[in-house]
Amino acid sequence: MQVKTGHKIKGFFSGNVGMLNRSRAGNVVMFLFLLIFAIYSALPIVLVLLQSIKPLNELFIYPPLFFLVNPTMDNFKQLPSLMAASKVPFARYIFNSLFVSVIGTIGHIILASMCAYPLAKMNLKGGNAIFTLIVTSLMFAPAVSDIINYQTISSLHLLDNYMAIILPALGSSLGLYIMKQFMSQIPDALIESAQIDGASPFKTFWRIIMPNVKPAWLTLAIFSFQGLWNNANSTYIYREELKSLPYALNQISTGGIIRTGATAAVSVIILIVPLLLFIFTQSRIIETMATSGMKD
Repeated sequence: MQVKTGHKIKGFFSGNVGMLNRSRAGNVVMFLFLLIFAIYSALPIVLVLLQSIKPLNELFIYPPLFFLVNPTMDNFKQLPSLMAASKVPFARYIFNSLFVSVIGTIGHIILASMCAYPLAKMNLKGGNAIFTLIVTSLMFAPAVSDIINYQTISSLHLLDNYMAIILPALGSSLGLYIMKQFMSQIPDALIESAQIDGASPFKTFWRIIMPNVKPAWLTLAIFSFQGLWNNANSTYIYREELKSLPYALNQISTGGIIRTGATAAVSVIILIVPLLLFIFTQSRIIETMATSGMKD
């Protein structure tokens, strides 16, 4: 169940309903500005892709060449041979990163949403004080809690385990903050209507609240997945078969300049999964924001 709003805009002074108009020249200027900004934003991604298919001699040309002269896939082809000496297959590193990222992201969204619901929509005693602590925690860098996280995980005997990475991600205060802010915008009348119809708090949460905060948990999925995917997890994980893909990248890059091409190839592999997730989720966020506006 979602609440939709119209698309009419009231005039600022007259109060009449009107349309926002721009001249053709204004549209051209706006388009050119957005095009330049889009190209500038995409340049780092394009550069990484080009670096990964350049031969070694082109990687060290000075001044560096932006465009390719002799593109090659040798950088990708040599990855299996570089990892052949390892006891762990290269695919295992990819699986480890995918498993931790997917499970951690799903768990974080569910836990953050269930904790944000009573803070946003229930008259919880001490709720304002709890939310103040949440906002305060956002001011500190994640490294501040590293020692506490390590002691907690060690006391739970979760070191050298997937849960050593997933558990701290579940407790991130950013997700709780985002979900609480979005849930606060949902009209109380919508929840009261569900309660009158006999819906339990749990059913109200899943059938009413979660669909209407879809932009929030999709946005949270991007942040959470990206953070877990790029986590080298060297602090909590010791067994080689549990190491992540960024760890494998670090191992390859330590081979010196001769492995520059292979390092660029692994960088593309690390980049492409969060990039595809963002492209897919971005379209869903835009669609949801356009069709699920809320008002009292």
